[in-house]
Amino acid sequence: MKKLSHINETGKAEMVDVGNKSDQLRQAIAAGKIKLSGETIHLIKENQIKKGDVLTVSEVAGIQAAKKTAYLIPLCHILLLNKVKVNAIVQEDGVEVTCVVRSQGKTGVEMEALSGVSIALLTVYDMCKAVDKQMEIGEIRLLEKTKTDL
Repeated sequence: MKKLSHINETGKAEMVDVGNKSDQLRQAIAAGKIKLSGETIHLIKENQIKKGDVLTVSEVAGIQAAKKTAYLIPLCHILLLNKVKVNAIVQEDGVEVTCVVRSQGKTGVEMEALSGVSIALLTVYDMCKAVDKQMEIGEIRLLEKTKTDL
């Protein structure tokens, strides 16, 4: 039977040991979407949602989430992030969010990018829930993951 890397000899979960890996430049890009009604899209464009500027607040929330990923997902490593950029863009049928995360280290940053997208979308949901009861979050995915030797 193959031993799972996150389970130790006593059968307990543990973080993967990356201590022997060399540092690399790492980047991940994730995206997702929330479908909204036409009225909600209009209110966002006109900055008329009562809770405030939906796009800006969701972008800041996504940055915060990327930075706190290790505190949300138990087996993730705490990483020093060099860059987190979240873009929330109004489209014809909703808001699309992308998140770019860069780091120099021993492990990838895809979970940080996915966390940034997820929380940005949840923030849009929270800010718009009073005016749109049919919102749908989906299409959350990793678009790209790269690592480059130093």
